[in-house]
This record gives sequence, C-alpha cells and structure tokens, in this order.
Amino acid sequence: MTLDAAVAPLDVDPLLDDPETRIIVCCGSGGVGKTTTAAALGLRAAERGRKVVVLTIDPARRLAQSMGIDSLDNTPRQVKGVEGSGELHAMMLDMKRTFDEIVEAHADKDRARAILENPFYQSLSAGFAGTQEYMAMEKLGQLRARDGWDLIVVDTPPSRSALDFLDAPKRLGSFLDGKFIRVLMAPAKVGGRAGMKFLNVGMSMMTGTLGKLLGGQFLRDVQTFVAAMDTMFGGFRTRADATYRLLQAPGTAFLVVAAPERDALREAAYFVERLAAEGMPLAGLVLNRVHGSGAARLSAERARAAAENLEEGRIVDQRGGKAVDRGADAPDSSSPAAFEAHEAPQAPASAGATTSSEPSQPSESSESTDPPEPSDPSATGSTRAPASMSAPTSAASATTVEQLTAGLLRLHAERMQVLAREERTRDRFTALHPEVPVAEVGALPGDVHDLAGLRAIGDRLAAGRAAT
Repeated sequence: MTLDAAVAPLDVDPLLDDPETRIIVCCGSGGVGKTTTAAALGLRAAERGRKVVVLTIDPARRLAQSMGIDSLDNTPRQVKGVEGSGELHAMMLDMKRTFDEIVEAHADKDRARAILENPFYQSLSAGFAGTQEYMAMEKLGQLRARDGWDLIVVDTPPSRSALDFLDAPKRLGSFLDGKFIRVLMAPAKVGGRAGMKFLNVGMSMMTGTLGKLLGGQFLRDVQTFVAAMDTMFGGFRTRADATYRLLQAPGTAFLVVAAPERDALREAAYFVERLAAEGMPLAGLVLNRVHGSGAARLSAERARAAAENLEEGRIVDQRGGKAVDRGADAPDSSSPAAFEAHEAPQAPASAGATTSSEPSQPSESSESTDPPEPSDPSATGSTRAPASMSAPTSAASATTVEQLTAGLLRLHAERMQVLAREERTRDRFTALHPEVPVAEVGALPGDVHDLAGLRAIGDRLAAGRAAT
C-alpha cells in the first residue's frame, strides 16, 4: 500500500532524537497495537542514545515479555540487551499503588492509615470508573517531576474510547468536587455533635433514602472517607490541571495509533479533532499492521481469472511449453487414450514387422502353445504393467500442481482485496486530515515477543511506509 505523495510522511527518528521532546503519548482505540508501538519507540530512542522510560497500562503484560523482564510493577526496571549508549526502563501502572502513594504523600500517618483502611477507598482505588486513566496522568506527572529520564513514552489505557485518557482527570475531579461529595463533607465541616445533629436533622430524609439505595454501612464508609480526604480533594484537582497543562506544553508529542480498519480510523479522526480543539501537539498517525504484497502488479481480477482457467482445465502444459485452449473434442492429456496416442509414434518397429498384407510366418519361439508361468517376467501383462501405470501418476502430479497454483492465485486475489480495502479506508482519513503526517507499519508474520521484534517494528516505523 503506497501513500499519496500529497500526504506528509511521519519522520519518527527526528522526533526521537530531538532533546526538546520529553513526552510521547501513544493513544488510540483498543487493540490497534499501542503497547507494541510504545515499546518499539522506547527501544529505538534508547538505542539512539536517550535515557527512556516506557509507562504501560496494558494488563496483558506483553511489554514485559517482549523486553525480557519477568514482571513489571509500579517501579521502573531497566531493560537488558539494549544496543547503544542509551538506557531503557519499563514499568506498568499499578493503579491502586499509585493512589496509595498519593495518600501517603499528602496526609499525615494517622490520616493516611484511616484512608487506606477505609472500605470505600479500597473500592475507589481498585476499580472506580476513570481511576485508571487518572492515575496514569498522576504517574506521568511524577515521572516528569523527577527529571530522571530524557524521554517518557506513555502507552495509554486500553478503553472503549481513546478520549478517556483526556477526560478521566476532569471526571474524577468533578466527582470529588461535586455536590454529592460536598453534601457528605458538610457534617465533617461543622464538626463534633453539632455536625451529627445537622446530619440527623437537616439530612435525615436524604440519608434515609441513600441508606436504602446504597446501604447504611456503605454510606458511613463514604462519609468517613470524605472526612479523612477533605484536605486532599483540592490537591487532586490541582495535580490534574497541572498534568493537563503538561500535555499541552511544548516537548509533548501525541501519536495516534490505528489499524487500517474503518472503526479504528474513525476513532483516530475523532481523536485528532479533539487534540486540535484542546491545543495538544499532534505528531502524526501511526497506521499499524498494514498489509503489502510483492506481486501487487497482478490484480485480484487477473489472479481470479487465471485460477478459474486452471480449475476448469482450459490451460495445460504442452510439450513445446505453450498453453493452449483445449477444445471439447481434444483428448484429455491425462486419459489413457491420449497417453497411447502420444507414445505410439515413438515406439520402435519390431524386427519381425512387415508391411505385407500376408500373414507373417510364426517364429520358432512362438510355436509353443504352453502358457507362460505366472512368475515369468516375459509375460505380456507383466511387461506392459509399468507403462500403463505411469499415465495416472503423471496426471495426478499435473492436477496437483494446477490445483496448488489455482489456490495460490486465489490467496493472492484475497490479499489484493484486503490491500484495496485498507487503501480506501486510509485515503478517507487522509482526505479529511491531509495535515496529519502518516507512518505505515507493515504487518509482521508473527507476534512480537522479544527485543528483535521490537527493533523490526522500530525500523518499519522509521521507514514510514509499508513494505510492498
């Protein structure tokens, strides 16, 4: 698949080499290869001399396997086997541990213990909607604040929508600043018996309803959590806003990753528009797993037509190496009659053969009327058996070759149809967003499971166009 000359190619290496580039965010819908792309970019940058950390949020742990690490956790671990002067570190977001670190860093020891042991907090930190995306932003902010790496490559969380990564901090901040939280915080702000009196009298109807809906114990856990977290709510909003501004700042580059499929590219187009609306720097589009063919000049239509000719027997190999169209009256080349007609002119004349119409005199050896022994190799049936058996064998071989060739032609036709569909889908995206640079990454024959595979992906990313 060849990119239109009007579409700007995405130059990955200058982006990785630029010391001003400090953060690369790989985003896109689920299942398009964000994790592999992030790892390949990190490895390539490290082997070009930079000190890199790759932050993945993928629970499948493919990144650890491909980098030769037994497991990844919330602490960056150095990757062995990097060729070059740089360093590569990798880590996988531990959502709950990151939340715990925030609590421990911004609360005194007693308050932190109360929060960490609170059942509502444990549920919130482990699986509240948007928490994973928010904690990814928190971890990114922490890594950037340490200033220990030249480049941070972020693999955004796998989610139904690629926009969750941008929306989650605002959603969690809105939740923590929302009316529900403020109502629950009111008794704690009043304090002591007055607060309980306010809760019992002024909020009796609301708490009674919430108690029925949520359960009395759950509501008490929420109120305890809110009271303990009161001093930290502003910090969540402040840090979310700071990380959001970091993503908008120079030195950050977004790479939208997509597959050459309609839904994935539709999501990519939506994300490109959202990034532009938010003023976030877009470096380009990585089009992953693009198919190619070394015989693209043979169209799908011609390949199918050739396969049909072979299957219907209209093309056969002749002695002169030419292909002809067999008529209905022509003998089948694999039939016994055709074999005999082909062999008869080449048979040598017998020494006793004559052109006379008179019968020839029998020789002495033919006067005997005794039948030959079954084991006699001179028996007529025995001498003709090998010749009669050779024809079906040759026919079977020819048929097998023709069927195999026809099958390969049909596979090629299907591949060319896939290429045409991918090209149409990609062209629709580039027509809508001609300003977005594009790099095509050709599909590998197998899964990426080691550093060599990541290097191959990096090489294809740098080349920018799918192999043909």
